Amino acid sequence: MSPIRVGVNGARGKMGTITSRAVEKADDMELVFRLDAGDDLGEGIVRNDPRVVVDFTVPSAVFENTMSIIDHGARPVIGTTGMTGQELDLVRRALEKRKLGGIVAPNFSLGALLMMKMASEAASSFDSCEIIEQHHEKKIDAPSGTARLTAGLVSKALEKKDLSAEGAPSRGGLHDGIRVHSVRLPGRMAHQEVIFGGLGETLTIRHDTISRECFVPGILMAIRRVLQIEALEVGLRV
Repeated sequence: MSPIRVGVNGARGKMGTITSRAVEKADDMELVFRLDAGDDLGEGIVRNDPRVVVDFTVPSAVFENTMSIIDHGARPVIGTTGMTGQELDLVRRALEKRKLGGIVAPNFSLGALLMMKMASEAASSFDSCEIIEQHHEKKIDAPSGTARLTAGLVSKALEKKDLSAEGAPSRGGLHDGIRVHSVRLPGRMAHQEVIFGGLGETLTIRHDTISRECFVPGILMAIRRVLQIEALEVGLRV
C-alpha cells in the first residue's frame, strides 16, 4: 500500500516539530510538507496533495485553517483548541458535504483519553464533580480543550443533576454545568484532576503529562483513523 501523505501545519512549534518527526519515522506515512505562520496553507495542499493535514497552530487561526483543509479536499486532524460550537457545526457540515473524515482532538495522550473515559463512567455514581486543570503559563485558552471536553462528557453522564448554581468568582467557571478551575504557571506542562464527591468519600481521576512525546501514539492513531470515517469526530476514540 502507498504511504499516507501527511502535511503538518504549525510545523515550527513544539507540537508541530514532534508531529513532523513522528510522521517521518512512521513506516506507513510520508511527510509531504511542513508549513507555519506566513505560509499559504491552500497552496501547500494543492502543490503537495496530502491526504491528511495535521494542524497545531493557534486558536485565532484554527477555524480558517480547518475549513481551508476541507475546501482543498484533504482530511483535517486538528490538535489546536479554540473552535466554538458554532464553528464545529460548520466544520461538520463541510465534511459531510464532501464525504470526508475529520478529527478535532484537544488531547492526543492515550492516558488523558482514558481519564476522560473513566470520568464519564464514574459520573453516574456521584452527584458532584469539579475539574482542576494546570498548564504552562503560555497556554492561551482557559479552560483547556481537554477540560471542556471532560466537562461535557461528565455533564452528559450526570444528565439532569443540577450542578449549575453560581458561586463566588474564586469557585471557578462553569462549563456545561461543571466547575472548572484553571491554573497557568511556569514549571507546569499539562495536568488534570477530575474530582467526584459523594456521601463520605471522594474519587479523584488524575492525569499528568510528563513529556510531549506522549502525544505521538495518539496523533499517528488519528491520522490512520481519519481515513476510515466520513464525518467529524470530536475527541480521539480509545
